[in-house]
Amino acid sequence: MTDSIAPTPLADATLDEIRAALAPLIAANAGFDGWGDSARDLAADGAGVDRDVARLAFPGGAVDMVEAWFAHVDHAMLQRVPAERLATMKIRDKITALVEARLATAAPDREALRRALAILALPQNAARGVKLGWNAADVMWRAAGDTATDYNHYTKRAMLAAVYGATVTVFLDDESDGYAATRAFLARRIGGIMQFEKAKAKLLGRAELRPSLSRFIGRLRYPAV
Repeated sequence: MTDSIAPTPLADATLDEIRAALAPLIAANAGFDGWGDSARDLAADGAGVDRDVARLAFPGGAVDMVEAWFAHVDHAMLQRVPAERLATMKIRDKITALVEARLATAAPDREALRRALAILALPQNAARGVKLGWNAADVMWRAAGDTATDYNHYTKRAMLAAVYGATVTVFLDDESDGYAATRAFLARRIGGIMQFEKAKAKLLGRAELRPSLSRFIGRLRYPAV
């Protein structure tokens, strides 16, 4: 399956537009050449972009290129699983479909993904890597319709980021037909998230029914008329 992302005319494009257009082209080269100058220059040549302009589009070097490609993957994922399709699904199916769509987008450039994760694992890039993992989880939860603003916002994203990261590790070495091993692993991990959410909801419901010491003291001080 190919991604139906319309190409951007680059003659008068901004640096942001050039970055977005070059990102998937760089990824296609990065599996062989790594996330470096060579991959970027080849992508620029193929897109008709001046190499010096391409360099300006990625001032942070490899990490900037990886981040731009991850943004491309986000966009492609949402096109693969549009809002109208998600609206008909249960939450578990939404998250499963979104994760699988991300992996399907990255599948043609699996070696580039491996190299990207190796770059983000370097000590100097660790904080950026955590941020990108969190952002991926946030994009998926928002697409799934999550509107939580309390601590649930953070726990859901932390858990999904961990599940997605573990699933990618399996995906990178999965040689099964249709990535069946990865799909099975993902299904088990998402099942764990759903069970946790159900248990958490029950605990919170019970907590709301417990007597509140602060409310009791307040009634003693300010009895109802």
